[in-house]
Amino acid sequence: MKFEGTDRYVATTDLTVAVNASVMLERPLLVKGEPGTGKTELARQVAESLGLKLVEWHVKSTTKAAQGLYEYDAVSRLRDSQLGDERVHDVKNYIRKGKLWQAFEADEKVVLLIDEIDKADIEFPNDLLQELDRMEFHVYETGETIRAKHRPVIIITSNNEKELPDAFLRRCFFHYIRFPEAETLSQIVNVHFPGIKDQILATALTQFYEIRETPGLKKKPSTSEVLDWLKLILAEDLSPEDLKRDPKSLLPKLHGALLKNEQDVQLFERLAFLARSRG
Repeated sequence: MKFEGTDRYVATTDLTVAVNASVMLERPLLVKGEPGTGKTELARQVAESLGLKLVEWHVKSTTKAAQGLYEYDAVSRLRDSQLGDERVHDVKNYIRKGKLWQAFEADEKVVLLIDEIDKADIEFPNDLLQELDRMEFHVYETGETIRAKHRPVIIITSNNEKELPDAFLRRCFFHYIRFPEAETLSQIVNVHFPGIKDQILATALTQFYEIRETPGLKKKPSTSEVLDWLKLILAEDLSPEDLKRDPKSLLPKLHGALLKNEQDVQLFERLAFLARSRG
């Protein structure tokens, strides 16, 4: 069982090493990186590459760790008892299985994605320590213990919005997805847009990196955003000449795909004004 990337996902050498080390150590792989660098997609491609089913748990600010195990619907049970429903005599009818339960009870090994763990409360990672260590948990309402039939491949993503507890980090294999260099980004683009002309790709990526490296930029455009931008460029059939930035604003063509707030748009307009003043 070895991950080597897929036809639709360009994985760098250090990323494939991290995935395979995590699988071998049977430890969760904690993946950090800028939003839009393919952290979530990594789990999907690992599942496809290894021929495993994917169980996805997308964490929100209101998500509690216990929801990944199960939820007991006491309200529905109370309502059914008032209506005289026979289902009320079996508490299992009111237990909703969480994503960890689904991964644990699977008949074959699966990939479990815990996506954007840093969105939740700071105690969320700590509340999962025992379950991820022992691969089991107790259901208090039924008295049963759920044990993993097969230890899942666990991939946890974080956008670095919060610091994660040391006790949690100690149990993970860590990898930071760096923003791809031009050569790697060209490979990624060619996966999504095979046959794109070299000249248009070179012109677009040169301009893209210039924008990313502009001092004072509030939000740097990501990999997913440059792919959206290139999709629009190809749809409009723009030439390298068409991609020249307007000297009055220095904004790129179709800049709404790359710049996502008014501060960054105004930044380029101010830079253009200063350039004209100096000129």
